[in-house]
Amino acid sequence: MKVGIHPEIKNTKVTCLGCGANFESTSTVDQISVDVCSKCHPFYTGKQKLVDTAGRVDRFRARTKTAQAQKEALGKKAAKATARKAAKIAKSAVDTTVAPKAKKTESPKKPAVETPQNEQ
Repeated sequence: MKVGIHPEIKNTKVTCLGCGANFESTSTVDQISVDVCSKCHPFYTGKQKLVDTAGRVDRFRARTKTAQAQKEALGKKAAKATARKAAKIAKSAVDTTVAPKAKKTESPKKPAVETPQNEQ
């Protein structure tokens, strides 16, 4: 190793923000704060724990609630659309049972052609 280019390694105080545990390690900084340590991590403890870093869980729950509200709103719109379609179909069924009026159309009359009859 070259002399003078490497950082100095010193004892470091590590603090867990999840459970409040403190322990010492070695690093180039004086203090380290961690969210989860081996004393409170679910893998080591066997217990599930929800770690909320910067409100991520709250933001997720808010997004879920918004999505659910949109889904319900779309469900109401779909129900209205279905009711309109059913009414339209019912109306068209009633209209087809009544005989439609026949339209009078005049076709152009051909001039009568007299055919000579053979008299016997």
